[in-house]
Amino acid sequence: MPTLQFTKTMRLIFIWITSSQSKLPEEYYNTHLSWFERVAGKGKSRRKVKKEHIYTSNKVVTSKYTILTFVPRNVLEQFRRVANIYLLGIVLLQFFGAFITVNPLAFMLPLFTIIILTALKDRFEDFRRHQADKRVNQSVFEVLGGSGWTGNPNWTKGHSRTFFRGLPFLRQKPKLDTGFEPNPDDPSVPSWLATRCDNIHVGDIVRITENQPIPADILICSTSDPKQIAYIETNNLDGEINLKSKKAVDGLTHLKSAVDCTSGEGTRFRVECECPEANMHHINGVVKMVEGAKYPVNFKTMLLRGAILRNTSWVIGVVLFTGKDTKIVMNAGGTPSKRSNLERQMNTQVLINIALTAVLALVCAIADSRLEKRFAVLGAPWLYDIDLSGDNPTFEGFSTWVSALLSFQNLVPVSLYLSIEVVHAIQAIWIHFDKDIAYDRPSSVPSQPAQTTQARNWNLSDDLGQIEYIFSDKTGTLTQNSMVFKHSVSAKFDETKGESHSFKLKQDQRTRVTPRPAPTDATPSFEGPRDKDRFKDAVLSEDIALASSYDAPSPTFTGSLDGFFTVLALCHTALASPLLRTHSESNFKHKGEDRGKSKCAISRYHLDEDIGETREYGYKAQSPDEAVLVQAAADVGYVFLGKKRERVHDVQGDTDAFVEVLELRTPICKWKRTERYELLHVLEFSSVRKRMSIIVRKLAASHSTSYSRPSSVSSVDSSRNDETRKIFLFTKGADDVIFERLVRGVGTQKHLEGFANEGLRTLTLGFRHIKEDEYTSWSHAYHEICNKIEKDLQLLGATGIEDKLQDGAAETIRDLKRAGIKIWVATGDNLETAIATGRSTNLIGPNSNVIIVRGGAKPVDQQLNNILERFFPEYESLKDYSDLINVGPSRCVLIIDGAALFFSSPSPHSSSSKSVPLCEGVIGCRVSPLQKSGVVKLVKDNLHVMTLAIGDGANDVSMIQAADVGVGIFGEEGLQAVNSSDYAIAQFRFLKKLLLVHGHWSYARNGTMILNFWYKNVVPTGIVWWFQIYCAWSASYAMDYNYILFWNFIWTIAPVVGIGLFDRVLGVPKILMDIPELYHYGRERYWFRWRDFYLYMLDGLYQSTSARKDGYSIDLYEWSTVTAVSGVLVVDIFTGMCASAWTWWLVFLVFIGILAVWAFTLTNLSGLYVFLGVTPYFWFSLLITFILALTPRYLKDNPHFDFKNCEFDQLSNGNRGGRR
Repeated sequence: MPTLQFTKTMRLIFIWITSSQSKLPEEYYNTHLSWFERVAGKGKSRRKVKKEHIYTSNKVVTSKYTILTFVPRNVLEQFRRVANIYLLGIVLLQFFGAFITVNPLAFMLPLFTIIILTALKDRFEDFRRHQADKRVNQSVFEVLGGSGWTGNPNWTKGHSRTFFRGLPFLRQKPKLDTGFEPNPDDPSVPSWLATRCDNIHVGDIVRITENQPIPADILICSTSDPKQIAYIETNNLDGEINLKSKKAVDGLTHLKSAVDCTSGEGTRFRVECECPEANMHHINGVVKMVEGAKYPVNFKTMLLRGAILRNTSWVIGVVLFTGKDTKIVMNAGGTPSKRSNLERQMNTQVLINIALTAVLALVCAIADSRLEKRFAVLGAPWLYDIDLSGDNPTFEGFSTWVSALLSFQNLVPVSLYLSIEVVHAIQAIWIHFDKDIAYDRPSSVPSQPAQTTQARNWNLSDDLGQIEYIFSDKTGTLTQNSMVFKHSVSAKFDETKGESHSFKLKQDQRTRVTPRPAPTDATPSFEGPRDKDRFKDAVLSEDIALASSYDAPSPTFTGSLDGFFTVLALCHTALASPLLRTHSESNFKHKGEDRGKSKCAISRYHLDEDIGETREYGYKAQSPDEAVLVQAAADVGYVFLGKKRERVHDVQGDTDAFVEVLELRTPICKWKRTERYELLHVLEFSSVRKRMSIIVRKLAASHSTSYSRPSSVSSVDSSRNDETRKIFLFTKGADDVIFERLVRGVGTQKHLEGFANEGLRTLTLGFRHIKEDEYTSWSHAYHEICNKIEKDLQLLGATGIEDKLQDGAAETIRDLKRAGIKIWVATGDNLETAIATGRSTNLIGPNSNVIIVRGGAKPVDQQLNNILERFFPEYESLKDYSDLINVGPSRCVLIIDGAALFFSSPSPHSSSSKSVPLCEGVIGCRVSPLQKSGVVKLVKDNLHVMTLAIGDGANDVSMIQAADVGVGIFGEEGLQAVNSSDYAIAQFRFLKKLLLVHGHWSYARNGTMILNFWYKNVVPTGIVWWFQIYCAWSASYAMDYNYILFWNFIWTIAPVVGIGLFDRVLGVPKILMDIPELYHYGRERYWFRWRDFYLYMLDGLYQSTSARKDGYSIDLYEWSTVTAVSGVLVVDIFTGMCASAWTWWLVFLVFIGILAVWAFTLTNLSGLYVFLGVTPYFWFSLLITFILALTPRYLKDNPHFDFKNCEFDQLSNGNRGGRR
């Protein structure tokens, strides 16, 4: 049974697997008596762990609410809205008899309706998060069980402290479901049991199989590889698509099965490691065996949650960190509750209106108190027969103030938030059903429906129209996780022209490598390689055919071409696995596995066509560049068949030894044979060396038994036979480090310059013959003389590889830059790759100045100060951040690495904070997930700008949550980013319409709608206010209360909601898409300015004076009816005038309120319809009121808005109307 312990500075995990009656050695108890309590049991020893040492569950929670926390937390979030607090206070005042004006239920019903509907909307949004969490938590893994193994006893959830003890049956601890399935044959036999992910605990021994995601942070005990190496894909962690190698702990490699894990002395060990921390690349610990041996625990021996096991059949490991303690979750943070910028600004406006309401009520209270003091002694007529002997003028004034607050409450409309919630919900539906931003599945998977864009947070649609900074991940977000072999150049010497030859692929002649996604139900199967993804070149095919013929031009011609592709096929660390398919089959099979689970570089080579079978090979490499190069070589006939361990006879020692042999099938031969090379050394690639080399010894070729060797051979075959037992150095790397090691140069340099100008990732290849004695001498000092051996190379050629961008990604970035949005790209790639990506995505333009800031060289602040002085000499005159934001973007793009970001100061007055707004774009390379979110927060908090973050992997979650708007991409890296996002899209190019059209429209619609909400409620409040002059400031209503009650819910609600749903700036989306510069109206907050807020308020105040009569009439009801009807008519028509386009739906909603108030007035309301309808005075009053109220706004905004004299004026006139 394992024993686990956790302290403030060190985590201790004891793994001690024996029979259930066995005890731990006494020294372990004696050493840790302060941590354990010995409890007497029935014949056996038990250990009780303190509450503070209980580990977290492995359950993933991205949802915001639980059943218990939903009501209190949601209500608390809703009452962050100032208007809800104000309206609640109004409702409470209605329960005091001295202040009651109408039935309190009339006030309670609207407020509670808003709260309930908003809660239902939030519950629906959170329900989708729960469903996504459930899919992750219920995924199944193999955990050791049986043979007395009972798992970790320390993971039990601790008791929560409450104010009362609760009922006895609730205090009883239920039996926990571990998820173990007992062995049907013999439960005592150790076995791997299917266990849910959320039932994995610290100390469990788990078995991960190929293509499975890692469920927790796990220490590797053993792997299926003889060298105890495991390969993982870390897309979700650092955004890199290349495979990374991990190594098992040396002292635990014997644990290869369930039986090995539960028997023998080697099962007794403990793990000591540091407490959980967010650093993705750091962990320190030690494995202590019972016999005293110690083995280090470091980053190379750990599998982190979120990674995917690749190219390794299985891995056995011990769980060290679960749930919230895993590094990926610590970097992600909690799910935030976001509010739109419009709502935050609206809260300030609510406070202003509340203050205005209080001031108006205070004026009424003071005037009423003074009038009572003055006229009470004079016997005023309105005080007749009222006993004033016990009145307190001060209290009466306070009572009037409260009553006036209730009379003027419409100034803060109760229906405002409800209308906004409804509009946000329907705007989310508009986005969902927009076919232009829905991704149609490939024709090869017709069963999969189109992936639509999802609005996961309905409250942020208007923020999409105000974005100033975009923070984007690169891999999987801007790119397709696909590498394309685009160019190659061979250094073969043409005897007639004396120049090297270059082969440039057409669009449909490129070799592509796509990393495999995590296996999910949503991942379509791959039906084998496609011809359009193969490396084809007519000239090259002719050259290879000529080189393999008996009349080849010369050995130089053949040797150089053959050497180029031989190095391409062998100089790598990729692994090959055969894919078999018969001619009658349409799907590939990968060693018995479904092809859909093995997306990798595929090369085709026909080996046994006579038996109706085609054998193809899939390549799995640590670098996508390697995989695409190996496939390109295979496409022209140089097929890498894999690596084998063979017994080879040692000529010098006259002995046999096991060596690693590389097998290669080449087309430069006259019969079916396989070239064989003994792998002697691999000089691995590093960012310092910028090259990779292998040293091989050529062995005798093996011949196919299906073919007979011809009697005569060509010169090239003879030369290849002569090379047997010779040693070669094959090298590939960056052109600068290869060219300085050449014996002599040839004309390949000009081709490399052309590749670089196209933004390709270039690579040069070379080789060298090594004498046997030289190799023997060198091998003894291999690590010290790597640079010495890689010299005097003969150039073979160079390649150019394209990191395939998503369709439309470069154009989208170009148009977003035209819209004035500054774009940051954060990637885990190195500096050179980041710059190449910036050029290919149009982030770095042809005339851009590239500024590079590196960590570890000069101090970062000094580098940034030098940049400011050199490129931005005017920055000294900028006073504050508003000046920085208003400065137009320069042609400078800042490239900064993660180390520099770590040492840069977050202060708002630092050089980094000053230089960022002055650049048109920033590229961060080698950036950790936590640094991504830190940069977003730094920009958002210091510059006070609207930010959007977009990514597709778990390493982007923290960045997505930190931004004002987070966008997740349905990618091949799982659903972590989508589950944490506010909007989910299928392709990066969809971001263009999401921002330029839906964002622009939503912000314009919602801003205009809210301004009209304030305006339309000032009108009735103003009418009631002016009426106080004629009713002695008694806070009386100016019209029948039914008109006031239905003002916000029937008479005037439809037009403003119609603007929020159906208004269209410029009428059609095409103009907004074609002219991204129009987006600047949203960035500059044009649609919701404070100036417009005050103008709308003044409009309402003026129109309230026009809508009222002189205050004298035959009857109060007659007076109020004329005022109410004319007020509704003016307000609804005015709201329609504020729309940019009169669609049929908008016209209907404008006039539905007018018809409704007329229908209500024609009811038996005091019999007024009998004589009002036939009175010319009534109709004339309506006409005069209508003209007087609307003329000022019509003259000011002719035809609609004050910016019509600019581009909107010219574009809108021809684009009005239309239907949604």
